[in-house]
Amino acid sequence: MKLIVVTSPTYFVEEDEILTTLFEEGLDLLHIRKPNTQTVYLERLLRLIPKKYYNRIVLHDHFHLQKDFGLKGIHINDRNKQEPKNYIGNKSCSCHTLKEVEDNKSNYDYVFMCPIFNNISDNPTYPVYTTKDIEVAKESNLIDSKVMALGGVDTNNISILKKYGFGGAVILNDIWNRFNQYTDKDFMNVIKRFKEFKKLTE
Repeated sequence: MKLIVVTSPTYFVEEDEILTTLFEEGLDLLHIRKPNTQTVYLERLLRLIPKKYYNRIVLHDHFHLQKDFGLKGIHINDRNKQEPKNYIGNKSCSCHTLKEVEDNKSNYDYVFMCPIFNNISDNPTYPVYTTKDIEVAKESNLIDSKVMALGGVDTNNISILKKYGFGGAVILNDIWNRFNQYTDKDFMNVIKRFKEFKKLTE
């Protein structure tokens, strides 16, 4: 099972160090999601991350930088609904219904199926999949290695994702809520938590 981390929506000073350390600890894919931010800040962040990890980075915004930096790919979302003209590369998207998963899976390298679990801090726009929804998707072979679970994922429910055969777990709040950029002197709680996830997904 792949382990995917989505960045926090805002930039902060220690971010490049944390992301680089996550890669060193075995992060499979990093999705950089920074809505409503300027290109220059993303360029700066990318330049601070070692180039050897560029082939594991996917962008949710400023798609032109994928080619400029030789990154892995792009993620289609509500803000950026179309890939650049003549785009060649890895692409993924988010799906909020089983029909969307069915319709999109063959057109993308992988898809995010979300939200899987309740997470009050996410304030989700879309309803959470029911257990029945997930069971139906599993029985019909809709869930496979190309379907990644997003939404409320934590160390307590990773085993459920493995049970249903998801190709990966996408984590966001459970990681970033462990670091306060204004008060914390180090980010070891983030790395410790990531290691727990890594062990559970192997």
